[in-house]
Amino acid sequence: MTDPAGRFFVDAWDPSYGASFEASATGPAAPSSAQVETDEELPAVDWRAIDVRPGVRAPDVVLLVDGVRRIDASIWTAESDGGSFPGLAASYAAGVVRCDLQRGAAQLAGTRVGRGLFTASPSARDVVAGAIRYPVHRVGGTGELAKLPAAVQGPLTALEVAVSDAIRTDGDLLVVDGPLRSRRQLPRTLGYIKTQHSQYLDARLTAVVTGLRVGQRSPVFRVGTAWGGWSWYLRLPVAVGAPWAGIVRVECSADLGIDEAVALADLSLVTLPRFASTPYKDPRAPQNLIPIAGLERRLRALLGDSRLLHRALTAAARAAAPRT
Repeated sequence: MTDPAGRFFVDAWDPSYGASFEASATGPAAPSSAQVETDEELPAVDWRAIDVRPGVRAPDVVLLVDGVRRIDASIWTAESDGGSFPGLAASYAAGVVRCDLQRGAAQLAGTRVGRGLFTASPSARDVVAGAIRYPVHRVGGTGELAKLPAAVQGPLTALEVAVSDAIRTDGDLLVVDGPLRSRRQLPRTLGYIKTQHSQYLDARLTAVVTGLRVGQRSPVFRVGTAWGGWSWYLRLPVAVGAPWAGIVRVECSADLGIDEAVALADLSLVTLPRFASTPYKDPRAPQNLIPIAGLERRLRALLGDSRLLHRALTAAARAAAPRT
């Protein structure tokens, strides 16, 4: 007889993408320092798995939005006082897939591409590399190189909001790949977090989450951080495996009442599983939703050839250099 303590599981994700649940030295994941209120939908002592409620049906139209970004080149400026600032020439793109669940059809409904030169340099100007322009995005502080990639997120989020706003209609459901962050004001919107980095719940409530069966969700709880809101976990269709296999965290705006948050949680349970990917098609199955995977491929293609852009940026730098 096999000792249960000796059991192990293989994460379905391709190791090159990390793991679906990020481990740490302190346990299965680093505990979050956020204040969490778990007595919202159900008292914490009564927490249990929640099944699809009778009468809940998926919306007719689901919009899935995602963005990608890429660093095309690292740069350094030459200031008049002899100093220098680091910078990043970055490309980013956002797009939205419109899924008509009544017709069983999905289509790419819109894409937008942006580029920028991100630096704290006071002297930096827009860079023109061939036919491509990189407008300056001035960052605050000293502009350390390690912090510059995070500066790309703001313009990328704005692009995601713009591309999804352009096609929204009454009654649709918008699913954002990743945390909501500054998109909390968008109506009927879910943040979809497929990789779990932090542990928000204590051991007893975490056991409820890891005990979810396919098509079940946890009760809704509230995360009290600057970017927090209502949140819950659900398990997507997945073969029997590790405790966190197929588990995703979903969130919605903190501005909603608990009844509205619960309604969105119920809606997510009848909507998201139908988009789950399969291992033989996607190395991040089932969490990497099928429409999102296709959208990511399309957006990366729209960014252009990274080698050609790097070459064009190098040529632009040479052309701008003073002649001696």
